[in-house]
Amino acid sequence: MSRVRTAFRRVVHDEKVRFLAVGGTNTVVGFLLFAAFESWIFRDVPYGYLISLVLSYAIAIVLAFFLYRRFVFRVSGNVVTDFVRFVSVYALSIGINFLALPALVEIGGVPPIIAQAVVLVCTTVVSFVGHKFFSFRRSTRAEAPDL
Repeated sequence: MSRVRTAFRRVVHDEKVRFLAVGGTNTVVGFLLFAAFESWIFRDVPYGYLISLVLSYAIAIVLAFFLYRRFVFRVSGNVVTDFVRFVSVYALSIGINFLALPALVEIGGVPPIIAQAVVLVCTTVVSFVGHKFFSFRRSTRAEAPDL
């Protein structure tokens, strides 16, 4: 039993595993919000999928910030500075999304929900790199101890 417990602790303490778990959860929440807005609220609104995109991103960004900061990167320090840096990474992601989503929907004829699923793959990679090396980057002196 102690081998299983040791292996479990090793996995839980692995930053990449925590990033994937939190990122996966946040991606699912954001995607479900997008799908709900697109299907129920903005279904008949011209370019409603873009309104759905903005609203789902706004909610998911706030959720993601607190989850990444607390459970993945485990940092302390100035919350406002971290949030501004965090949002700037998401601004890049949403910019990519704003270009790719309409291209897939309007030019490619892909249904909005499927198109958003495709775009999520690209923006997830951008998000990981940006958050790891910019949003929550700390000098070795300023790193928080493992919890």
